[in-house]
Amino acid sequence: MGLQELLNTLRGELSALEREFRIDIPQKIEEARLLGDLTENADYHAMKERQGFVQARIIFLKQRIASLSAIDPRSVPQDRVGFGSIVYLRDAENGGERVVKLVVPEESNGEKGWVSIASPIGRGLVGRRKGDGVRIQTPGGVKTFEVKKFITLHEQKEPFSA
Repeated sequence: MGLQELLNTLRGELSALEREFRIDIPQKIEEARLLGDLTENADYHAMKERQGFVQARIIFLKQRIASLSAIDPRSVPQDRVGFGSIVYLRDAENGGERVVKLVVPEESNGEKGWVSIASPIGRGLVGRRKGDGVRIQTPGGVKTFEVKKFITLHEQKEPFSA
């Protein structure tokens, strides 16, 4: 899924939740109110709880869409590792090789080697160049890697999809 597809997915979820928040939930709350005593009305309390959850999710989605929309491909560096880069690493300890792609957090996928740019590995790689060493705190301890090579977002055939 590319950045634009992710934005479209988030916008679709936001639209559905806004409709639920404005129309569906108030209608269900009113129906529950008509049943009488609210102190022991499970439907009413469930809808009020859902209302709080939906409202919080709407706020989160609006913030996330705004931050993802602010990613300007022109600001992604062309001469060093940045968002969207495919990075070829050599483990300094055992010589093993690893390839990762720096993506937005929603696209992280360990099996594919897609690493969040906000993760310790992602933050450690941003701004690096070929030949640079990088020490990264991992759950298993500090690991040292060498950047063997990288392909920036601009050099890829389909640059804006991960």
